[in-house]
Amino acid sequence: MSILTSAIAEHRLPPGTRLKEEVIAGLLEANRNHVRAALRRLAIEIKVVSLVPNKGARVAQPSRDEAKDVFSARLVLEKAVVEQAVAQMSPAKANALLKQLEKEAQAIRANDRQRMIRESGEFHKLIAQISGNRVLAELLEGLITRTSLIIALYQETTDVKCALEEHQRLAQALIDKNPDTAIALTEEHMHSIESHLQLDLVEKEIDLGLALGVNFSV
Repeated sequence: MSILTSAIAEHRLPPGTRLKEEVIAGLLEANRNHVRAALRRLAIEIKVVSLVPNKGARVAQPSRDEAKDVFSARLVLEKAVVEQAVAQMSPAKANALLKQLEKEAQAIRANDRQRMIRESGEFHKLIAQISGNRVLAELLEGLITRTSLIIALYQETTDVKCALEEHQRLAQALIDKNPDTAIALTEEHMHSIESHLQLDLVEKEIDLGLALGVNFSV
């Protein structure tokens, strides 16, 4: 399931992509029943896959209303995570944040969009880990994937340099143990992302093998 989740989160499998069980099973050399179960879990647990009777599975295409609800829910969790992360901050955890920011910067310098998306998500996951609240971390991880799917669907362009700068300011507030500033920056960051959402959809044929990182076809 993690391979599919990553492919969706990193925009290698865009919204609306048909997910053929037999093709995925062949590409990953997996049991088709296991693939079906994974798709079902992605549909039920984090809602990034849509299952249509007699038509199979597709990467979900969240509505604009759903997108707003997801961002609203994520903001609530992000603020709670940030507040708890401030209380748990230590020199070692501060160093981990700085190292993660450098990974984001390296991805930008390499102009590797998929890596940029991955490292950006890892930054938020790291803050959740620092908070020490496993339940919040698990819930937030699912919403990060759903948010990434929404961005792939509705946001035409992303200024990754601005996103990195926002992460840098947030990290500094956490390191300085300033909860009010950290929460305010979190709100600003999430609202900034949401404000750039668009409604235009572009459909295109996706190579499942390439998206899943498999170098052969069936």
